[in-house]
Amino acid sequence: MKNAKFLILGIFFGIVLIKAEVVSWFRIQEMFLFDSFHMYGVIGSAIFVGAISIQLIKRFNINSFEGDPIVLNPKKMLKVGNITGGIFFGIGWALTGACPGPLFALTGAGYTIMIMAILGATMGTMTYGLLKKYLPH
Repeated sequence: MKNAKFLILGIFFGIVLIKAEVVSWFRIQEMFLFDSFHMYGVIGSAIFVGAISIQLIKRFNINSFEGDPIVLNPKKMLKVGNITGGIFFGIGWALTGACPGPLFALTGAGYTIMIMAILGATMGTMTYGLLKKYLPH
């Protein structure tokens, strides 16, 4: 029950994604064809809000909801891993018409075929977990 606020926030966020047409395959296609600024505006806004949020967390030492300090460790970038991961991400996005985040919102909006995409994403995550120790990091 203590996580109910996160469930409600998630449902609200899903509704916003659907109403803003951010999860629409048509809007995504427009973005890749450079026919519309809609998605670039949404992505740019998210980057802007995220950058400001990170600066506020760092500057004011903001803690998590549980009171733990938020630690933002720098990520080690590997060219091979980023390229390979980007290719798999792009293939999944092209096949489903959605990135992983909105899959649940699309399912909730009645696009039940997205359950297959959720299962595929889950299997991919599990496969990575099994192979992680063999991959360069």
